[in-house]
Amino acid sequence: MNSIHISSNPIVSHSLTHHRWLSTSHKLYPQVIKINGRKSLTTSCLNVDVNAPDISRKVTAQNSKEVIELEGKVMVGTYGRAPVVLVSGKGCKLYDVEGREYLDMTSGIAVNALGHCDPDWVKAVADQAHVLTHVSNVYYSVPQVELAKRLVDCSFADRVFFTNSGAEANEAAIKFARKFQRHSNPDVKDPATEFISFTNSFHGRTMGALALTSKEQYRSPFEPVMPGVTFVEYGNIKATQELIRPGKTAAVFVEPIQGEGGIYSATKAFLEFLRTACDDAGALLVFDEVQCGLGRTGYLWAHEAYGIFPDIMTLAKPLAGGLPIGAALVTERVASSINYGDHGSTFAGGSLVCNAALTVLEKISKPEFLASVSKKGLYLKEILQQKLGRNSHVKEIRGLGFIIGIELDVPASPLVSACRNSGLLVLTAGKGNVVRLVPPLTVTEQELRLASDILQNAMSVLDENNSE
Repeated sequence: MNSIHISSNPIVSHSLTHHRWLSTSHKLYPQVIKINGRKSLTTSCLNVDVNAPDISRKVTAQNSKEVIELEGKVMVGTYGRAPVVLVSGKGCKLYDVEGREYLDMTSGIAVNALGHCDPDWVKAVADQAHVLTHVSNVYYSVPQVELAKRLVDCSFADRVFFTNSGAEANEAAIKFARKFQRHSNPDVKDPATEFISFTNSFHGRTMGALALTSKEQYRSPFEPVMPGVTFVEYGNIKATQELIRPGKTAAVFVEPIQGEGGIYSATKAFLEFLRTACDDAGALLVFDEVQCGLGRTGYLWAHEAYGIFPDIMTLAKPLAGGLPIGAALVTERVASSINYGDHGSTFAGGSLVCNAALTVLEKISKPEFLASVSKKGLYLKEILQQKLGRNSHVKEIRGLGFIIGIELDVPASPLVSACRNSGLLVLTAGKGNVVRLVPPLTVTEQELRLASDILQNAMSVLDENNSE
């Protein structure tokens, strides 16, 4: 190949022969060649009389195998995915690349509260996309302010801080708790900085949220994580009472209903105790409702079922119906300790995402919608009890509304796979022995009956697996 090489970088000029540069007119396109297994790149070079590469290729695989193989080559291997390539959805149904239909009882891990492609949600996204998508938090934007007002109007909170995920919302809560302690105790050299969290808890995978997450296998590869976190048995009032200390404990983080941990619900007595103990110690009480909040229990907020209110509540999963958003809702007492520059985010609270969230919040917060979730949630537990309750492998069916766990005496993975092969998508939780059902809140009773029938028919795989 006849080429003219022009380099403004003397460090790389000696290796020009190891690179090919492709150009159309005066546009430069590098064609990178691996040397000793590593990518090498030459800058500011020009080639002539060579066709430009196609940089607009899309994945157009005709079957799942091709997509799965490609994913294995280009993605960091952090996910142990189910062998399904989903390409479309409508309501509570999903479809893979081969056209197979699945009844979705996962809703993207409790995210797609209105199901897939809800017409009002689609309209909200499309309308906003035609007007304004993102301007950053350097400026004001109407959908963000309107969403914050709606959240304040329908909750205990006085103010809102937006994030992009549940983990980020919990990171904000961590920072706000420490800043609150410093602000509230200006004459104390070392204000409270420690946190209490609980067994079976899950608060996220970023370093601060990870430190609050009890599963050791999540934390150990990345230690040392944020220090100052003490774990105590979920629901154990006596053990917790000894750990919440004035001048030491900045905040207590708790999920009113634990999702990832296995669908465990707090008792009213436990949350009442936490509220009183935090008040007495000058600590903040943080409710993580990332998974259990926003209608999933049949209440708008899970803590409303208990009549106990936090200082901070973190939200995320369902709020924008499938687009990335999170929020930390706080009282004025907490907000007054936060100043300009104490925290921030480039993407958080963008116009597109907030307009979608306004539609989700408006639909879910209607009393008749919440009543339907409660009714259908009870119906689901009843039919599961009828169809699965007498099975020897089922230890307990628990939960509230549409956050339901089926605890087994054996690993749940074979059952999850058997359900998937029969057209039903469900999740695991806990120590891998809990089947987690978190369907779209719009699921019908007919779809719930179908899901319970598939689960019942698939239970036999547990006996087959156990006998091997």
